[in-house]
Amino acid sequence: MHTATVTRRRFLQVSLTASGALVFGFRWPGAAEAAATSDLNAFVRIEPDGATIIGVSQPDMGQGMYTTMSMLIAEELDADWSRVVPRQLPLMLKRDDQGQMAWKYVSQGAGGSTSVVDLFRPLREFGAQARHLLIRAAAEEWQVPPAELATEPGLVVHRASNRRAAYADLAAGAAALEPDDHVPELKSPKDFRLIGKEVAAKAVHAVVSGQARYGIDTQMPGMRHAVIARCPYFDGSLIEFDDSGTRRVKGVLDVVAIPGPPPGAPATILASGVAVVAESTWAAIKGREALKIRWDEGPHRRETTASLDAACQAALDKGEGEVVRNDGDFAAVLDSGTQTLTQRYRLPYVHHATMEPQNCYADFRGDRCTVIGPMQMPSGASRLVAELTGLDRMAIDVQMTRIGGGFGRRLTSDYAAEAVLVSKAAGVPVRVTWTREDDMAHDFLRPGGWHELTAAIGKNGLPEAWRHRVASPSKYYRREGEALWHSEIYTDDMPAGLVNHLRYEYFPMNSGAWRGSWRAPAHTANAFVVQSFIDELAHETGQDPLEFRLKLLGESRDMPYSNHGGPTWNPGRLAEVLRVAAREAAWGRKMPRGEGLGLAGHFTFGGYVAWVTHVRVDQDGRLRVLGLTGAVDCGLAVNPNGVRAQMEGGACDALSTALGEELTIDGGRHRETNFHEYRLMRIDQAPRKIDVHIVRGGVEPAGLGEPPVPPLAPAVTNAIFAATGTRIRRLPIADQLKT
Repeated sequence: MHTATVTRRRFLQVSLTASGALVFGFRWPGAAEAAATSDLNAFVRIEPDGATIIGVSQPDMGQGMYTTMSMLIAEELDADWSRVVPRQLPLMLKRDDQGQMAWKYVSQGAGGSTSVVDLFRPLREFGAQARHLLIRAAAEEWQVPPAELATEPGLVVHRASNRRAAYADLAAGAAALEPDDHVPELKSPKDFRLIGKEVAAKAVHAVVSGQARYGIDTQMPGMRHAVIARCPYFDGSLIEFDDSGTRRVKGVLDVVAIPGPPPGAPATILASGVAVVAESTWAAIKGREALKIRWDEGPHRRETTASLDAACQAALDKGEGEVVRNDGDFAAVLDSGTQTLTQRYRLPYVHHATMEPQNCYADFRGDRCTVIGPMQMPSGASRLVAELTGLDRMAIDVQMTRIGGGFGRRLTSDYAAEAVLVSKAAGVPVRVTWTREDDMAHDFLRPGGWHELTAAIGKNGLPEAWRHRVASPSKYYRREGEALWHSEIYTDDMPAGLVNHLRYEYFPMNSGAWRGSWRAPAHTANAFVVQSFIDELAHETGQDPLEFRLKLLGESRDMPYSNHGGPTWNPGRLAEVLRVAAREAAWGRKMPRGEGLGLAGHFTFGGYVAWVTHVRVDQDGRLRVLGLTGAVDCGLAVNPNGVRAQMEGGACDALSTALGEELTIDGGRHRETNFHEYRLMRIDQAPRKIDVHIVRGGVEPAGLGEPPVPPLAPAVTNAIFAATGTRIRRLPIADQLKT
């Protein structure tokens, strides 16, 4: 996607709707109709009653975009926060001067913890420009220089004459002005009223009261409902089906076959299948149950979790993998007789387990198409629809709903592609809904695999040489022109730059399982093994795990970081969050028998997070997580409430994954079918207390959605060792302590 070049005059369009609402910014599709209603049609809309409606460009899946994105605009607009109402914007694209697709105004999508980082300045500029226009309107009305005017929340004020006017009262005058190219100066952080402050979150009441609109709530005129029987086997295919019984089910309207992608090809949808279209989802489900289908089990019919584990270990046993980083001379140090330690760690395939199963509405009309659904990357949905239908992307209307859980699953819009294919084949608008069993059987899993780490200890008690070898199926197995190791090893991650002799090797493993991004991809695996191994090295050398880490990290300094979240990282900032978490958790205190503290820290996507966990292991091997103490440095915390919520939610997500989550393979298909087999954390396993501390380490905001996740699992397993002397080197923990 190209970034559009937009003049400031073009960026700030102003109009007055038929209802008298003042509109700043771009117009939605169908703006002529919207102008006669109260529907949102711009970034900022000031209603006659004083309400400020702010359009949110990014999808919200619980990470707080409705609040944080609104804060950025409202801060510079000086809006009255109590009157701000966020509204979701649709996808907006344009063709640039070269005919390439580009963002029309700002990038749209949520992934990689980039939303606040990318839009921190652009959205503030937009709010500042709208505020400047309101000031100009007041200046003309009062016949005073604009420089004499200031704003307070929702008001323009002239202190010299003690005059004040509400934004709503200035709407007509502002709409009559021609926008200029003036670039207002943005506020100094010392003048922030909203950014960095504890403010009330937006749209929460709608969620807890059931009023929030998710994709699965979509209802449109003439809409039909569909479910799909998908081939359960990796790269399997449809041989034949008999739908005679299905068509006799009351409410069933049509049955259509959906072709899947060839093995190894880039995925538009995950699997071939048969769609049942009906008057209701229930009728479609009953119709699907009546289908008689024969599947070709495909090329991976003999794959199991055990066979993949064995293949990974055999690869590590065999010898050298693909060398992807090689600093110094690891082999020479190893041959010098220095004390060494080698350990292997294992991670499973992990399912996204979003609470809202996949779903999407599509209405294909031949020359145009509308798609409505819970998408993290709406531009990806637009691209898929164009590929599948041949439509120009400007004829595709993609509308985002609130998302009932994403975690990377909805970065891929296969479910949107399915809905378009069904709508096109059946000739009706349709909402495709997945059941929980559908979702469990077809997901882009977090890659599992085996890691082997070896370190040589120098005279100072720190690693002098380090080797990390990874045997895993790559997330990039369907991505053309991408090295397979790129998604599995981040070559600049810790301890890169901290150890003179460093070697990373990768062994690509063959697996038919569908794979993709899962919250903090690769970091969740690598942080577990690296932070576990560092803990083992500390105990091997008789050092305190915290002090060992602080010595290894050293002083504060910027170091090159070529992976996502760069271009630099600072080990001193990671050291500081470790210190804060340890201090607040009273690290080093004497613990009762069977209890222990463990810690870990990691740099992820621009953010620094450390966790100290307090656990107890009963005599019967039952694990209880008594408390979590976290410290986060995400630079400027735009929304501190949101920061704490992300830390708490990320910790629970990571803890659930560490305790029991694993999707296993049996006969080239997923074995688990629902949550009675795929074990999410139960309430009695949740931590009794989560304590979060925000550390300000930078002037700009950094990523936050994913950083809380990677260091949590190793902090827990390190605490288990402190409590019991037992090392957990395989995830999930499950019943290992009981055996």
